[in-house]
Amino acid sequence: MPIKIPSGLPARAILDSERIFALEKPEAERQRVRPLRLVILNLMPKKIETETQLLRLISKSPLQVEVDFMKTSTHESKHVSADHLVKFYENLDAFRDNYYDGFVVTGAPVEHLDFEQVDYWDEFKEILDWAGSHVFSTMYLCWGAMGALHYRYGVRKHLLPQKLFGVYPQYLQDEYCFLTNGFDEIALQPHSRLAGVDEDDIAANPDLQVLTWGPESGPGLIATRDFSEVFALGHWEYGKMTLAEEYERDMAKGLTNVPFPENYFPHDDPKLEPLFSWRAHANLLWRNWLNWVYQTTPYDLREIPQLRAQKRLGTDRSIRHAPGAPRRDGYAPMITDGYGLIEGDYAQDERVRSATSPRPAGPVAAGSDA
Repeated sequence: MPIKIPSGLPARAILDSERIFALEKPEAERQRVRPLRLVILNLMPKKIETETQLLRLISKSPLQVEVDFMKTSTHESKHVSADHLVKFYENLDAFRDNYYDGFVVTGAPVEHLDFEQVDYWDEFKEILDWAGSHVFSTMYLCWGAMGALHYRYGVRKHLLPQKLFGVYPQYLQDEYCFLTNGFDEIALQPHSRLAGVDEDDIAANPDLQVLTWGPESGPGLIATRDFSEVFALGHWEYGKMTLAEEYERDMAKGLTNVPFPENYFPHDDPKLEPLFSWRAHANLLWRNWLNWVYQTTPYDLREIPQLRAQKRLGTDRSIRHAPGAPRRDGYAPMITDGYGLIEGDYAQDERVRSATSPRPAGPVAAGSDA
């Protein structure tokens, strides 16, 4: 089924070229179905690029999805025209009386700052408070996930010794989870960030569950037990060339501390086209999330506040899928030659030998990812 987008959105031309079925509002309204209603809080500087990346993933669902875009009013965007923002975006005031099946909160390049130093932090918290009574399920990405984990669950953020940059293996922690149903035992996930989250804080909170975890990148996907909030701490939404463009941008600035993206360029040669190794799991995650929302959201969205207050969001909260070791025999098959391919006995690598040995149920405190 198609996605329903605002008329004239620039992403439409790109989606058409990729044979993605997108309907503008007049066309979509002729279909006699109740579409899923989704709103995206886009905090990324390159708004149009992020819109396109997210709409690609949303379009993979067999459902019709109606998409609105939200912006902050306390931060001035410098990388997109004011006309684009006026035409396609509204701030929170325009959404206060609206109800949505799903909400997406993107990342932002501010993870090096304390939360209170971010100029829209207070507005960010206000938006999350609104979503808590007006949205059925929320997907947070990267810094959006860090901010939500901190504000709503007290999970601390910490700076990393160096930027985590590249594509890293994530071990599946619960093969029967709605969100990761169909995942391979290992999923590759892009990361580009300077900060991580405290895994002990996550493990200590009974409302949170770790769904994927990596020995180098830490937890990649976290969710509440009722799936009302999902936290993707990497960038599964990234396109094939996004990391390459970030690397080239920083090199062009003459920066001396630019890390080389790991497990991305074939044989670590930036002259070669990178391998798009995470697309299938990205599409599957978003399809699973939208399908879960569709199966459990009320037809009348005005019922959301009552369902949230009663903690009845379509999933039996008595069911517990506690994260466990990815493999009880301690076998860890992944090692890379700069291309992201399986090769040899990864368990011999000192960096991950201890992290991948048999361990009790629950996430292990290792290098965090956000």
